[in-house]
Amino acid sequence: MPVSLITGAAGFIGSHVAGALTRMGYQVVALDDLSGGFADNVPGEAEFVEGSVVDEQLVERIFHDHDIDFVFHLAAYAAEGLSHFIRRFNYTNNVLGSVNLINQAVKHDVKRFVFTSSIAVYGDNQLPMSEELVPQPEDPYGIAKYAVELDLAAAHRQFGLEYTIFRPHNVYGEHQNIGDKYRNVVGIFMNQLMMGEPLTIFGDGTQTRAFSYIDDVAPVIANCVEVPDSVQQVFNIGADHPYSVNELAHVVCATFNAEPDIRYLPARKEVLHAYASHDKVRSHFELGPPTTLEVGIGRMAEWARKVGARRTKEFDGVEVWKEFPEGWLDSVDRGPGA
Repeated sequence: MPVSLITGAAGFIGSHVAGALTRMGYQVVALDDLSGGFADNVPGEAEFVEGSVVDEQLVERIFHDHDIDFVFHLAAYAAEGLSHFIRRFNYTNNVLGSVNLINQAVKHDVKRFVFTSSIAVYGDNQLPMSEELVPQPEDPYGIAKYAVELDLAAAHRQFGLEYTIFRPHNVYGEHQNIGDKYRNVVGIFMNQLMMGEPLTIFGDGTQTRAFSYIDDVAPVIANCVEVPDSVQQVFNIGADHPYSVNELAHVVCATFNAEPDIRYLPARKEVLHAYASHDKVRSHFELGPPTTLEVGIGRMAEWARKVGARRTKEFDGVEVWKEFPEGWLDSVDRGPGA
């Protein structure tokens, strides 16, 4: 039975990839530090290891104790907007943690390293964003993701490490950490509605994204190790049709039978429009019909009502307070001299 190491396996996308792999008959070793995920997201069939990819000795021990065939690296701190203000934390977790895994993958001759990158690598690029474009990331999160992509390519040239890279975007669905106010706008909206709070939108809400339902993304990532011609390839994956954040807010409110109550905050520095081409992934994988936004939001809302509203602790490691977004300052202790 092939053995797969899944990092970020208690998190959102990682838990769904872990579930897909167990259903495919793979043995799963699930690694997560529970900083943004929940242990009950991990499939019961998986062997759960609590810890961080930044812990070099732990990563080395996992590879020593298990005959790892495939690495699915989904662990990351994925708050793109916040990454400007937590540069050291961002690069430590998202680059150096990845390097620990790549080193061990090379040493132990894994068959494939599957990396979940992000559409953030494109920055403010041509639309729809396609894999042929030269990435131009505009924030530290996107820079970190692209750095790992480049490092995987270098590891292949030097050591023959086979890899597949996916660039998902704006994924939503069950298991998302709806209590995290720094990322995942769909979850943020649902959590605010269940807490009786207004929906908060940075800027005027006309920025557009193609919101992608998890069941259209995770199974493809899991299945790539059974698609030989996906090696050394980069794939965009997600929904085709972009919606404005205002449109999203109204769909979420309609699903909860709530009248829209929106609080507009000062705009953040972010890419205004971001959506991708998926011609390449369709040429390599058999994709089912896409889940519509209304159906996907409905499924996630049913799950969210069961788990209830959540409050997670504030991020307490902000490194730069200059121009910190107003909407994130409500209950943050900026500390002495900030």
